[in-house]
Amino acid sequence: MYTVIDLFSGAGGLSQGFKQAGFDIKAAFEKSDSAKATYRKNFPGVAIYDDVINADYHALQKKYGAIDVVIGGPPCQGFSNANRQHNQAISLNNKLVKEYVRAILEIHPKAFVMENVGSLKSDVHRFYMETSDVQIAKRYSIKFSDDSILLLPAEIDFPEALFVAETPALVDRLIWEDNDFHCLRILNRQRNNIKKLKAALKKYKRLLTALAQRLKTDSTGFLRLDLIHHQFADTIIEYSPNDDVPSSLLSCVTYLYAIQQMLQRLKEIQDNDIIVERIERNEKEGLQARVHSCAVSHYIESILKSQQVGYDMTSGIMNAAGFGVPQKRMRFIILGVLKSLGTSPITMPGEYFSDSVQYQSVYDAIHDLESVPANQDKDDPPIVLCPYEFKGDPVAKRLRDSNVLYNHFCTATRETALKRFAALKEGENFHNLADDMKTTYTKAERTQNTIYLRLVYDQPSGTVVNVRKSMWIHPKIDRALTVREAARLQSFPDHFRFMGSKDQQYQQVGNAVPPILAQAIADHIKAKLDEVDDGR
Repeated sequence: MYTVIDLFSGAGGLSQGFKQAGFDIKAAFEKSDSAKATYRKNFPGVAIYDDVINADYHALQKKYGAIDVVIGGPPCQGFSNANRQHNQAISLNNKLVKEYVRAILEIHPKAFVMENVGSLKSDVHRFYMETSDVQIAKRYSIKFSDDSILLLPAEIDFPEALFVAETPALVDRLIWEDNDFHCLRILNRQRNNIKKLKAALKKYKRLLTALAQRLKTDSTGFLRLDLIHHQFADTIIEYSPNDDVPSSLLSCVTYLYAIQQMLQRLKEIQDNDIIVERIERNEKEGLQARVHSCAVSHYIESILKSQQVGYDMTSGIMNAAGFGVPQKRMRFIILGVLKSLGTSPITMPGEYFSDSVQYQSVYDAIHDLESVPANQDKDDPPIVLCPYEFKGDPVAKRLRDSNVLYNHFCTATRETALKRFAALKEGENFHNLADDMKTTYTKAERTQNTIYLRLVYDQPSGTVVNVRKSMWIHPKIDRALTVREAARLQSFPDHFRFMGSKDQQYQQVGNAVPPILAQAIADHIKAKLDEVDDGR
């Protein structure tokens, strides 16, 4: 029996699939307390550790013996033109991909599986070069290209910005505390919605007043910045919830947020040891830090496929529906097998179903639960199921492996939501509602198509996320989808129990790798490793 460790295990979707394929899961790593509780409940014999960043893989192998396969889905956001407007310029998740690579280098398993979002294979997801990357780049011939981090937009008038950016001590002195920046970020986010802006000013009045008083007494040493600080402080102190929001406050918020965002990004650069070639001002683009970057996929392949490390690798997009999951979920999978094992070249698993007509549907997954009333609270007793006779061979027949149904609950529906549920037909979503039913949304036209989506019984679902936040609706019943129904769409068997709060359970389900998809990958890896034992 081949041994496995699961990095970034979450609730255990990958582990469940490998367990179903006959692998021996030795250990798992997961940081979320609620996900760890779920994992412990379902894999009682598996050791679970907190965080991969401090993992001692040599000690782990001394305890459990050689590890044959490493699996895991490290979060990776990298950076791209699409997300550079966010507060963080550098995703802390980048380090987790590097931690996954470290695990492969130190454990040197016979095979590995890495699961991630489809766009990871493109140049969109990238790393900035850190000091620690210099020797690694030389050793594995990783090519980094010129890039830049926007620090301050050109329209923000702060003459000393370049001087500040080049002086780390000034960055530390001028940057606001987290609570203060949090308040400023919320004001900036709501500046175009006066109703929500006034609500934020009222909610954070105490924190903003304390901030204003500090700004009035502290000097930055820069005239322009001090003037804005004082203007912002005076406006906050004098503002009453019954007053109109003065335009001067809006301009102050815009200016201060830009300055503080610059300082936040400079702090990130310092804390992450990003190598900055120079900082320059561009009249069109603004103040920029010139750096180097490389595609995450290039980083991974350059190291693991290198002659020193020696993995035969392949990668591709896998559609969960093609493997029997009642859900169209596209995931990017990287597979690697040691070349020294002498197996045939690694390929991607072939889909079992190539025609959408053959796909398992929402009906195939949850129809047998339609007559089972959903609980309203997560602490309600589990439901004892009556015998059910399935017609044909739907996926629910395989998943219904327990006479006791856990996690079959959903959030109590409020009157507004219930009216929306009743108004929507299968396949319709928020945009199909009448205008007078959209008034609680500030920018209804920008609402995603997955919000208030009533599922279609005779089709696979779309990608299951946190269906509580998205307000997914049962195809036939005017209520939200239950945790168990969402788990069925993810192909979790009924004996698999989710722990934590309602939202944590929904989130765990949405984050997971569908076990049936994971089993298909596991079967594929097992067949490859069996070639060695069979002498092929």
